Amino acid sequence: MGKNIVITNNPLVKSKYQDKISLEYYDIGYLELLMKVRDKVHLGYKLLTHPLSSSVKPNETPYKTIIISEGGGLDADSLLIIENSILTTKKFLKDIAVSNWEDKILEDFQVVDLSIIEPAINKIL
Repeated sequence: MGKNIVITNNPLVKSKYQDKISLEYYDIGYLELLMKVRDKVHLGYKLLTHPLSSSVKPNETPYKTIIISEGGGLDADSLLIIENSILTTKKFLKDIAVSNWEDKILEDFQVVDLSIIEPAINKIL
């Protein structure tokens, strides 16, 4: 397996792990982050974590962190998963858009995303 990369739009994940692991931070929305990951999958990267992991729906939080790994070509399973995740996210966002949360609530969502991805990050450190 190749180099692992954490892709996130969560400032808390960035501040905690940017000096410990290869990390790409983007100040973009949930859907846009999934599209960045899809672009990486098209370049031959493989998903190591599921884009829709947890019971937090895409329209309930603005933050997402996904781990990918360099692969040896297009991984069909990763492509199918990320494409389906994008479609699901679009469906959720169409039904109910993400709210304009207060800073304290946004901080809580950052902590939730970090707690979901942290066990996976610790496995690859």
